[in-house]
Amino acid sequence: MADAAVRLPDPAVEARLARLDEVLAGLESAPGPAAREALESVLLLTEVYGEALARIVDVADERLSERLAEDELLSHLLVLHSVHPEPVERRAARAVEKLRPAVRERGGDVEWAGVEGQVARVRVSGGGCGSGCGGGSADVTEVVRAAVLAAAPELTAVEPVAEERRAAPAFVPLDSIRRRAAAQEAR
Repeated sequence: MADAAVRLPDPAVEARLARLDEVLAGLESAPGPAAREALESVLLLTEVYGEALARIVDVADERLSERLAEDELLSHLLVLHSVHPEPVERRAARAVEKLRPAVRERGGDVEWAGVEGQVARVRVSGGGCGSGCGGGSADVTEVVRAAVLAAAPELTAVEPVAEERRAAPAFVPLDSIRRRAAAQEAR
């Protein structure tokens, strides 16, 4: 196995991806056959790497598939090439669960509610933010939306689900029960 020390740290990967976006945007707007051929070479290379990833997923055992899915960069590439080993709903639910401790720490909660069509549903309750972050649950909803769509870009939207209002349990004072029992005994 390759030495982990030669791996790029996440910020370096992000910087390279940002630069790649700039270069591709420049190529897309450049006139001439050289620019078209450069874009075609990127497309062909992307397709070949996608095929390689698909073959890795095909031969991976369950543990390796989990490890591939847990790595943010690999997970994004697997989604890009439509070969991610996990279903969309599981990826989206995991994204929500990863955010849950931070939301709870700020006095709110976020809970996965499922997928309907291509729309993820989440329950956001409480302020979720405390007094220091402004918009409260709207801010939390936006963070959840971004995280879910990053994990499962096949989804088209993330919508909050209204909290179910449950009636408070009926409270019958103990004295009332004792009086009724005493009245029954007296008859």
